[in-house]
Amino acid sequence: MARRAETIELAVLGLLHEGPMHGYELRKRLNLMLGWGRVLSYGSLYPTLKKMLRGALIEETTATVTPVTRRPRIVYQVTEAGHREFERLMSEVGPTAWEDDTFDIRFAFFGRTDMEIRLRVLEGRRTRLQERLERVQNQLALTQKEVDQYAAELQRHGVESVEREVRWLSDLINAERTHGSPAPPAPPDESSPTATGPSADQHK
Repeated sequence: MARRAETIELAVLGLLHEGPMHGYELRKRLNLMLGWGRVLSYGSLYPTLKKMLRGALIEETTATVTPVTRRPRIVYQVTEAGHREFERLMSEVGPTAWEDDTFDIRFAFFGRTDMEIRLRVLEGRRTRLQERLERVQNQLALTQKEVDQYAAELQRHGVESVEREVRWLSDLINAERTHGSPAPPAPPDESSPTATGPSADQHK
């Protein structure tokens, strides 16, 4: 839960860099970023916003009243402290930057980081997936005779999904090294750069 809250906080700071937004718009944009498999509820968003307000990372302003409710609409905007915190978070390079919970959010804001940081995060993500792939492939050979055809098919699907993302990451890394900015091919599937189907980690 703590890591999820940190991920939402990073995403909120990144989105508010584009300009002030009200809660509904923030939630809509966050759901687009998180992908269809991880729908964000108001119950998850608003506690994070309250925490960020207490930390002075964001602030509230009152927008024009809406024609339907005639109530002022609360709009959130990033503060100077929020700008600094966003830059700090985006400059961090380590395991949390390339794990499943945070990589897609980091990737969405890659345009605001320098090439060296992008490369280190992409390479870290690729290494993490290659380790996962090797582990699961070894287990797949051992378990295929012990499970029915549907369970085996699910395992194969997970392996193929991770292989596809590894190839995608390699193309991105090569583009960064060649051009200094990504010229990415199509992501692994239609939902998210990091969508990997049924998680291969389920079959550790």
